[in-house]
Amino acid sequence: MSKVYVSHNSIVSSLGYDSPTVVQKIKDRISGLQAVSDPTLLDQTFCASLVDIEKLPETIGNPDKEENYTRLEQMLLVSLAKVIHTSKIKLTDRVGLIISTTKGNIDVLDDDNPFPRERGYLAELSKILKDFFGFKTTPIVLSNACVSGLLAIAVAKRMISQGCFNHVFITSGDLVSKFTLSGFNAFQALSIEPCRPYDKNRSGINIGEVAASALITQDDTALADESVVILGDASCNDANHISGPSRTGEGLYRSTKLALKEAKLQPKDIDFISAHGTATQFNDEMEAIAFNRLKLQNTPLNSLKGYFGHTLGASGLLETIVGMHSLHQNTVFASKGFKEMGVSQPINVIKQTESKIMDTFLKTSSGFGGSNTAVVFKKVAE
Repeated sequence: MSKVYVSHNSIVSSLGYDSPTVVQKIKDRISGLQAVSDPTLLDQTFCASLVDIEKLPETIGNPDKEENYTRLEQMLLVSLAKVIHTSKIKLTDRVGLIISTTKGNIDVLDDDNPFPRERGYLAELSKILKDFFGFKTTPIVLSNACVSGLLAIAVAKRMISQGCFNHVFITSGDLVSKFTLSGFNAFQALSIEPCRPYDKNRSGINIGEVAASALITQDDTALADESVVILGDASCNDANHISGPSRTGEGLYRSTKLALKEAKLQPKDIDFISAHGTATQFNDEMEAIAFNRLKLQNTPLNSLKGYFGHTLGASGLLETIVGMHSLHQNTVFASKGFKEMGVSQPINVIKQTESKIMDTFLKTSSGFGGSNTAVVFKKVAE
């Protein structure tokens, strides 16, 4: 079976509008989280990362006015346009598109939103992106809670391996919306200060918004410098609870074990883990238990939620892209906000950004409904 790579990529976030800018700010330990007082979203102050839509770069080759597109659509268009443009791949019937999101254009349900409510259907989002860029194939919309972005990479890899496509573009995005904030607030999970994954004094989750895009391809002739090869992937739903993760980390344990098996690697072969790390009590504890069961407790680990908050269905792709750049730069990034261990099992949380020669990393995601996905990546030999 031929190798499948993650190559060209782009991030639109509170930290910037391209991957190198965003990664440099993470390297400098700059966070995009801020206190927000907006009664149209939530009747109390909350902490989140928001994209400044007014500063979005112009979409490459965009003939239309921005008022034709929702907030999320604008973010996705800018992000995906850059990847398509830099990859120079023609959109033939051998090129696929996967859109991953948890809630899509959920903000169109708000009373003051100017777009018709039908725009909230994920099929509509699919049609808009297909028509804008001129994809010849029908896009796949993947919405599986907060594993959506990482799962999209795994699905794209499998479709290429099975001969369905030569290349697949992935774009992921979610918003800070009234719907999402009210849901997490009802769980009493929102923090009014920047989140602190795995830390003893963490007080909950922050919500963030982002658009991230990447090219998945089997063509190794024009890869981006930070490209990685996908060695193994797996997904497992532990069906524990509608929102609460398995207390034994069963789904994360099984998906990671299977991903390592396909990659033909042992736990000792993983150089760092880009974990889910939402800064909620149940999630952080579940991950610590699972990583100990996997003998990964000594592997350096970070969560990027302290920089972006939880970007929901986009988080897995966003954090994979940052992990790719981390691997390429031989630099492990600090898990921002962490000071003192706040889980019952030992894990090796990265406290300081530092140089380290690396070859592989593991990305994990977990989500509502017991969903879990793990993917193992390896640096492309220079």
